[in-house]
This record gives sequence, structure tokens and C-alpha cells, in this order.
Amino acid sequence: MVKCPICEKFVKETKINSHLDSDCQSFVDVDSGQTTDGSSQGAQTTLPVSSFFQNSVRKAAPLPISKIDGLATSPTPTQSLKRKRSFADHGGPQQDLGRPRNAKPDFLEDGGCTTKRNRTSNALKNAAPLAERMRPQTLDDVCGQELVGPSGVLRGLIEQDRVPSMILWGGAGTGKTTIARVIAKMVGSRFVEINSTNSGIAEWKKLFAEAKNELSLSGKKTILFCDEIHRFSKSQQDVFLGPVESGQITFIGATTENPSSRIQNALLSRCRTFTLAKLTVENIVSILNRALEVEGSNYSPSPLVDDELIKYLAAFADGDARTSLNLLELTMDLSRREGMTKEDLKKSLTKTLVYDRVGDQHYDTISAFHKSIRGNDPDAALYYLARMIQSGEDPLYIARRLIVVASEDIGLADNTMLTLATSAYTAVEKIGMPEARINLAQATVALALSKKSTRAYRGLGNALAVLEEPGMAGLPIPIHLRNAPTKLMKEMGYGKEYKYNPNYVDGKVAQVYLPEKLLGKKFLEDHDLGLQVDTDLSDSFEY
Repeated sequence: MVKCPICEKFVKETKINSHLDSDCQSFVDVDSGQTTDGSSQGAQTTLPVSSFFQNSVRKAAPLPISKIDGLATSPTPTQSLKRKRSFADHGGPQQDLGRPRNAKPDFLEDGGCTTKRNRTSNALKNAAPLAERMRPQTLDDVCGQELVGPSGVLRGLIEQDRVPSMILWGGAGTGKTTIARVIAKMVGSRFVEINSTNSGIAEWKKLFAEAKNELSLSGKKTILFCDEIHRFSKSQQDVFLGPVESGQITFIGATTENPSSRIQNALLSRCRTFTLAKLTVENIVSILNRALEVEGSNYSPSPLVDDELIKYLAAFADGDARTSLNLLELTMDLSRREGMTKEDLKKSLTKTLVYDRVGDQHYDTISAFHKSIRGNDPDAALYYLARMIQSGEDPLYIARRLIVVASEDIGLADNTMLTLATSAYTAVEKIGMPEARINLAQATVALALSKKSTRAYRGLGNALAVLEEPGMAGLPIPIHLRNAPTKLMKEMGYGKEYKYNPNYVDGKVAQVYLPEKLLGKKFLEDHDLGLQVDTDLSDSFEY
């Protein structure tokens, strides 16, 4: 017999675990319980309790006194053990079903734990920016994205619990992270969020193993959300291929860059790509008005924050909901200052231009700049030049593009433009910003106003196209044009019949220069520009 450390009744040693599992109600030895104290002690001496149970009933130091909301006492270890098995306190044997033995209580008698938890939660919520506090919690709250609207494709997949691995492609503040979190909440999946800066391949492989175990044991799927997936290297992206293909995880990647150019084809082929639309001014106004309704009482904004200012903020945010909410939060704080006017508010609001020097905006802007010069539109060219300068683009990068424009688009129409462009590059290199912007502007306008000729550019393209044909790239060079630096080559006739043009009148000689199979082939066209006619061009169109 052994003595139960909970109820202090005697139980057969082989039945002690079952006795504990029954909350001390079964397998009690009645005869041993009715013996005298002496016999009980004798039995305890004869059959010593195992070391496991001796450790359990050993007297321990008192627990530290709790200071939570007036709770000034803490139960002793023995009282705690008895309380854990108490039927009177928990209303019968069914009360604790489903709770792990080591689970922490949800509450204490005076609400101490609940009060502390609520206080901590409220403090964290209040410390979060307005944009985070206003993050949508359901698909119905997501504004401006038809994909998750009532008849949206993505919403239908979510409601059918058929969420595929996907890439969410959209600008900043369009709802990529929000949609990923809402998806996880709706389908009841485990949600894990990672990025390339705070974790590595080793941690991700551990997550894959955990996701596989979770799926096999409980059937619960894991959604792995990778923010800014375009920043992941090729080797990092390759790690996701196996788990995505096998279904261990549901992969959701978010990117502001074109997936076809920034994400590995192998990963892209295993995911569906959903494009999120840029939010309109009306969408942003709706988001800001909702924020005023929900959070306005916490800020008590002045009458300066009216409909006109809200529309101004919405236009200023340029389709970025996060930026608009940050601006609104700043506006509500500033509006309470004495003497603040609406004009002062507008001047105080600043926003970093949406421009990534290695992303799509970088290439899109320089492309628009180049094409505006090609299209003889100096106003558009100056606009894109100003955007790049204001956003911190490398001025030498712009100057290099001007040199390319001078040869590619102006070309033979005005050979001096190449000299102007290279001079502009030298000026930018020697002077530096901010004065170098003037040199860039001069070259930009001069190139935009110049006549255009692509004869040389198109001629090179025609020659390159011939080299793509079978056997054309290795045609033998005519022997009279070959170099003859050695005696052997001269004896073989290299350069023997070559006619040196400057020795002849007007430099004219009867001599062929192309390989025999290309004789008569013409690469350089006679016209400066193409021969197509734009049917959209009319007399009323301002060119």
C-alpha cells in the first residue's frame, strides 16, 4: 500500500496512477483507511512510499505573495494540490475535462489575472499606430479590393476552404498583409509571418517540420505569410518549393514588385498570383471617415479636420491606406495646437514619395522619362526628371540615360546631341547635386526638342537579326579585308588585294566588304524614322 499525496488515503501501489486519474474516487483500500493511526503508520513503515510520491509531498517553501488587485495570500503547495482535485470548487468531475493538467487558470477569485491581462492588452492596443488599430478584421472591412468582395474570386476560394498558395501583388497599403491575416482567421489555420530580415533558412525548415506535424496530428493547416517576398534571394525562395508542392504549408507571399521578374519561376508556377488594385481617392476617404468614427473620440480633433481636409489627405496618400491613416493621426494631433490653421496643417504634412531605386518605380519612371524625350514632349520629360530628382535618384544614372537617348533617338538627325549629353554627364560628375539638376534639365529639354533619327539604331538591329539566322554568324571574312600581321599570313594572301580608299579619287574603288553570301544585303535604311501612320492622330490632337 502507498499513501496518496492528495487525499492521504491508502491505495495499492499498482493502482496509484489510476486513483489519481479518477480524482481520488476509485481504487481506495477501505480496510487500510479504517485502521488505527498506529497501524497506518506501521503499514507506511512496512511499505515505504516510492521516491516519486515522497518528492510530491515534501514540504516546500511558501509561494511568493501575489500583488495582483489586492490578492495578498498565496496557497501552499499542498492546498494547491488539493484544490486541483476538489469537486466542491469545480462543480463535479466534468468541470476540468478538456483542460491540460498544467494549464494556467483563466481567472482568480477577485479577477486578478483577467484584470492584468486586459490592462496589458489595452496598453498594447493604445500604443499601436492608428493604421494598425484600424486594420480590417474581416473581408467585409477590406475596402477597394474586388478580389475579396461579395463576388470576388479569392473570397469564393476562402469561403470554400480551398485556399491555394498565392502571391499577392500590389502597391504599399493596398491590403496584402491584412488579407493574409483574415484568410488565416477565416479558415482556422495556424498563421506564421516571416520576412527575410528576422529569420533564415534554418528557422524556416523548423517551421516546415512543425507545420507537417501539426497537419498530421490535428489536421490543422499552417499558412506561412512571407512579406516582401521579392527581397528573398534565389536560394531562400527555393526552400519553399518542396513544402508548397507537398501541401505541408499554404504559402502566401506579398510583393510590391512585378512577380514575373522578382520571384523564381519554379515558385511562381506553384502559386496563383492575385493583383490588388491601387486604392482610389474615394476608397481612402471611406477608410479615413471610418477611422474618425471609431477613434475620433480618443483624439478630439478640431473643426479643422473637415471633409475638405479629409479629401486632401486621401489625394496626398496616393492610394496607400497606411500612409493616409498615419497622416490622419498626425493631423488630429497637430489640429489641437493653438493658432493652427488649415494651411499650416497642409504644410506640416510630409510624405516620402513612393519610389524604390531598385524596384518597379525606378524602372517605370526612367522608362517614362526616356519615352517622353523620344516623343518630343519636354513638359512630360521635365516632370519625370523632377520626380526622380525629388526621390533621390542617382543623377549620374539619369545622365547616362541621356547619353543613350542622344544616340538611340536623335542619332544622325543631330550629331551634336551626343556631345551635349556627354558634357552633361561630366558636369553632373564635377558639380554634384543640387546644382547639377540644372545641367540635367538643359540636356533633357534639348534632346526632347531635337529632330529624331533612328537610322543607326535600326540598322544595327537589322544586322543583329541576320546573325540569328543559321550559319550567318560565322561567314568567312573576304580575304582582302583580313589582317596580315605575320609573314605566313601575307604569304597566304591575307590583305593582298585590298585597295586603300584614301589613295583613290574621292575614295571610290571597286571593292566588296560583306561576306559573299551577304552581298547586296542592306542594313541601313534610307529614312530617319518609320513609315507607319497612327490612325489615332488627327488635326485636333495636340502634339
